[in-house]
Amino acid sequence: MISIIIPVVNEADVIEKNIANIRNACSTNDVEFIIVDGGSTDGTIAIAEKLSVTVVRCEKGRAKQMNHGALFAKGEILYFLHADSIPPLQFDQKILNAYQNGAAIGCFRLAFDYKHWFLKANSWFTRFDMNAIRFGDQSLFVVKNVFLKSGGFREDMVIMEDQEIIHRLKKHGKFIVLKDEVITSARKYLDNGIFKMQGIFFIIWAMYYLGYSQEHLLKEYKKLINKHKL
Repeated sequence: MISIIIPVVNEADVIEKNIANIRNACSTNDVEFIIVDGGSTDGTIAIAEKLSVTVVRCEKGRAKQMNHGALFAKGEILYFLHADSIPPLQFDQKILNAYQNGAAIGCFRLAFDYKHWFLKANSWFTRFDMNAIRFGDQSLFVVKNVFLKSGGFREDMVIMEDQEIIHRLKKHGKFIVLKDEVITSARKYLDNGIFKMQGIFFIIWAMYYLGYSQEHLLKEYKKLINKHKL
């Protein structure tokens, strides 16, 4: 079984549609959905509880929410997916095929739900196995015992937790980038300006690798980004 773990905070406007789209992308019913709510106030929980999924509550923080969801997972493979991202058709079978061929960790390539040459060019780089360009928007699958060996996501991190864990996971198993694409929302780019948003992401990325604290990164993130929900 694959356990699909989706951290959410105030996603009432997209959660029902996206769960339906994810289900339509599945090739079998041998998956479970775990929605991990971080304190929504907009009806997200009420909507999710009607969708035949497991809904659990947790302190806000994507790393904390994803770790908490993993505690409830019955599947041998964990699949972490953002609430505004849709995996490719038959993604579950493609993950299982990769697992059966020896991959313990992996992700898909990335594409955006908005057509723009710069976003397309940006997405092109996600086909390469480079830690520096590995982010949660691409989704992440990992064998559960490998995830546990790695220690899971660092809960003291509110930014770049998806980048940090890849370095540790790769110490415990084979990693693969699957050729199909996860479609993710371009809403942050549209809210902030496509080129400006990419520039901001680069600043945050560079500050992280230069050793700035999480507090400093979060302050900069909130200062620079409109509608700065993490």
